[in-house]
Amino acid sequence: MTASRRTYHRASEAERREDLIAATLDCIAEFGIQGATVRQIATRAGVTGGLIRHYFAGKDQMLQAAYRKVMTGMTETAIAAAIEGETAKARLRRFIVANVTPPVTDPRTLSLWAAFISHIQIDPSFAAVHRENYLAFLEALETLLTAFFREENRAVSREECRRYAVALNALVDGLWLEGTLAADMFADRELAENALHSVEALLRLEPGGLSAEER
Repeated sequence: MTASRRTYHRASEAERREDLIAATLDCIAEFGIQGATVRQIATRAGVTGGLIRHYFAGKDQMLQAAYRKVMTGMTETAIAAAIEGETAKARLRRFIVANVTPPVTDPRTLSLWAAFISHIQIDPSFAAVHRENYLAFLEALETLLTAFFREENRAVSREECRRYAVALNALVDGLWLEGTLAADMFADRELAENALHSVEALLRLEPGGLSAEER
């Protein structure tokens, strides 16, 4: 334990805070939100309760930071996958696939998301985190869709693009749940291909307009 604390204190301020958030998520995954106490989180991180108070005013603030970490982690993973695409079509395709395949579809992530989601309706701070990440996801989708439609020489208004983004987000959310809760029910790539074909229908594309691999 002593060696662990020495290592922890050599870390930067940002690293220390990230370690505490990671310990918070570990405890929530194991004990649930109510069962994850500050003392347990401190023990998991190998620090004292006093050091936790240096970074967080209390447990509620730690939970909010942990929820933000879960949500931004999923969005950033999908965005990172999209960046690698050479064309707008490839970037949109990679973004959709990333949202319905590992590591985004992960049972631990789902259990953490489920633990947090009940707080959105009763805690304004959690609602704010949810809204922040929902808007970030929509913005990423709108950017990808705008570039895709431009590449396809298809005129789509900003309002129509937003409607597509909202609907596509709902589609991806549903398939994410299916892929995480019942991954063993789908063949390899089945859920990803289903998502791409569904997006083609939603965007009124010809079959293969998004699902066909680029050469």
